Amino acid sequence: MPREYALKPFRHAVDLRIDYARELNEQQLAAVTAPPGPALVIAGAGAGKTRTLIYRVAFLLEQGIPADRMLLLTFTNKAAREMMRRASELLGSDLSELWGGTFHSIGHRLLRRHAQRLGYTRDFSILDREDAADLVQACVDDAEVKIKETRFPKKDVLLDIFSRAANTDRSIAQVLGEQYDYFSGLTAIITGLQDRYTARKQQTRAMDFDDLLVLWRRLLLEHAEVRDELQHRFQFVLVDEYQDTNRLQAEIIDLLAARHQHVMAVGDDAQSIYSWRGANFRNILEFPKRYPAARVFKIETNYRSTPEILALANAAIAANTEQFEKELAAIRQAGVQPALVVTNDGAEQAAFVAQRVLELRDEGIPLDRIAVLYRAHFHALELQLELTRRNIPFSITSGIRFFEQAHIKDVAAHLRLVTNPRDELAFKRVARLLPGVGSKGGDRLWKLFADAVNPPAVLVAQAMERCREGVPKKAATSWGGLSATLAQLDRPELQANPARAIELVLEAGYQDYLQSQYANYSHRLEDLEQLAVFARQFASTEEFLAQLALLTNIDTEEPHRVRDQEQLRLSSVHQAKGLEFDVVFVIMLCEGLFPSQRSLETQAAQEEERRLFYVAVTRARNELYLSYPRTRDGYGRGGDYHQRPSRFLQEIPADLREEWNLRGGS
Repeated sequence: MPREYALKPFRHAVDLRIDYARELNEQQLAAVTAPPGPALVIAGAGAGKTRTLIYRVAFLLEQGIPADRMLLLTFTNKAAREMMRRASELLGSDLSELWGGTFHSIGHRLLRRHAQRLGYTRDFSILDREDAADLVQACVDDAEVKIKETRFPKKDVLLDIFSRAANTDRSIAQVLGEQYDYFSGLTAIITGLQDRYTARKQQTRAMDFDDLLVLWRRLLLEHAEVRDELQHRFQFVLVDEYQDTNRLQAEIIDLLAARHQHVMAVGDDAQSIYSWRGANFRNILEFPKRYPAARVFKIETNYRSTPEILALANAAIAANTEQFEKELAAIRQAGVQPALVVTNDGAEQAAFVAQRVLELRDEGIPLDRIAVLYRAHFHALELQLELTRRNIPFSITSGIRFFEQAHIKDVAAHLRLVTNPRDELAFKRVARLLPGVGSKGGDRLWKLFADAVNPPAVLVAQAMERCREGVPKKAATSWGGLSATLAQLDRPELQANPARAIELVLEAGYQDYLQSQYANYSHRLEDLEQLAVFARQFASTEEFLAQLALLTNIDTEEPHRVRDQEQLRLSSVHQAKGLEFDVVFVIMLCEGLFPSQRSLETQAAQEEERRLFYVAVTRARNELYLSYPRTRDGYGRGGDYHQRPSRFLQEIPADLREEWNLRGGS
C-alpha cells in the first residue's frame, strides 16, 4: 500500500495586520474568530452581517487557510464581489483564488468541469427564461396535448411548475396540490411533460437555471470521486443569507461540508420571508440538529435604527413560536416614538402619507430617503392617485406601477374598446388574448373590424359579428364569448358602473385566462378585484379610464424634470428587504390585508407574515409610521365595511407607539 504524502501549495504567509478586537464589537468578534467547526451566526437586522462575513474571510486567511480552500456562497454575484473586494482591501492582498459567487454561478463552474459524468459535453448551453419556455412548448406540441379541450397551463406556467418542483424537491403532484389545485386533474399529463422536457434538454445539450442546482447535487450524490475532491478542496464553506436557501441548496452545502464540517451559515431566521419562491425556513431553524456540534452566535447590536424603533421591532416578532430568540439593541441615541395613525378610509390614509411626506421634505429629508411599504401592490392604489394629484414624484421598486401591469391593461382594454370603438390598440390587445391570434392576426382582424364598425352608430358587438369570418378556427368559440361580453359592457347601466364592468370581464373568461397564463394567478386576480373596488368612486367608465390614463402617463409629461428629482419610494416589503430608509410608512395594516387572508389558514404562514412585518419596521432608521383605515370597500360588496386592525398592531404594547388622531381634511 503506497504511503500518502500531501503536497501543499507554497504561499508567502499573510501578515497579521488586522486588530479584530478594535474593528468589531464583542458579538461580531466571537463569530469571526470562532474555532473551526460548524457555526450558525444569527445576525439581526442592521447588525453588520456583511461585515462579519468579510472579517471571517480575512481571519481565516490570516490563520493560513489558502484562499482557494474557501467557498463563499451568496445570493447575488454583486454581494460576492463586494465581500471579496472589501476583504482584499482589508488584507492588502489578491483574493482572486477564493471561490465566491451565487449558488448558480458556482454550480455552473463545477458542471463545466464535470459535464461528461452527467451525460453532457463541456460546451452545453444555458437556457434563459424565454428559451426554456419555448422548449417546454415544443414538448407540449410533440406530446400532442389536446389543450383546446381543457384549460391548460401556458408554457411559462408549466416552466414555473417544473421550477417549483425542482427547487423544493417535490413531485409535480405535490406542487399542483399545494399551489395549482385548479390544474390537479392534469397531473399525469404535466408529469409526462416534465419528463419530456428533461429528456429534450439532454438531447439538445442544454441546461436551464434550475439544472445548475439539480445537476450539481446529482454530481455530488452519484460521483463519489468528485464529491471527495470537492470536500477536500473546500475546507471552509461560508454561506450568506442562509435563511433564504431552498432544500436543494441546503443539501449541497451539507454534502460539501460533510468531511471537515467547517461550515459557517450566516442569516436571520426573523427575516425568512421567501417561502413562496422555494426558500425553506426549516434550513436555518434546524441547522443545530443537522450539525450537533454547531456553535450558535447571535449578533444583536443594531447600527441602523433608534432604540424606539428597535423596541417595537422586538415586540413585533416576539409572538413567533419558531425562532432563535434575540433582542436587538441600539447603538444610536434616542429618537421619536413610532406613530400609529388610524384613518377613516384608504383615501384619508393616502392624504395623510402625502402630506406628512411633504412636511418631512420641508424638514430636510430627501424624498428618496423615505419609503412607503405594503404587503401587496394594490394596497397603494389610493396613494398612487393622491401622489399624482399632489405632483409628488415617486418610484415603485418593481419598476411597474400598478396601473401599468399587463393584467390591468388587459381588462382596461375591454372597457376602452366599448367606450371608443376606434381604439385600435385596445382592439388588438383584446384580440391577442384569444387562442391562435398573434400580432399579424390582430392586424388582420383590426382591418375587418374597422370597416365593420363604420358607420359609428354600429355597436361594437355587431361589428364583431360582421368580421367573424376572419377569426382563426382556434379562436372561434372565444370570439363568440368576447362578442357577448362586449355587448353587455356596451349597455348604459354598465357604462355608468365601471366597477361592475370590470367584474363582468373577469366572470366572462378573463379569470380563466389568468389561471392558464400566469403562475401568480391569485395575486393578479386580487389586483383586479381591487381595481373594481377602486373604480367605484367614478360615475362612468369614461371618467374611470381618463383617470387611469393620467396615472399611467404622468411620467411622460415632464420626463426630464421627474428624472432629475429625488423620488419617494413605494415598495412591497418583500422587495424592500436589505434596504434602509430614514423614514418608513407601513400602510394597510388591516387583518386580512397584512397579514394576508390566505396566510391565516396555517400557523406557519402566519409566522412568516409576522416576519414580513418585522422586516418592514426594521427598514426604518429614524421615524416609523404604522397606519390602517377603519373602513374600506370590499370586492363584490355594495359599500364600505369595517376593518379590524392587524393582529400585529395589537401585539405591540401601547407604550411602544404614539397614537396620532387626525382632524380636518376632506
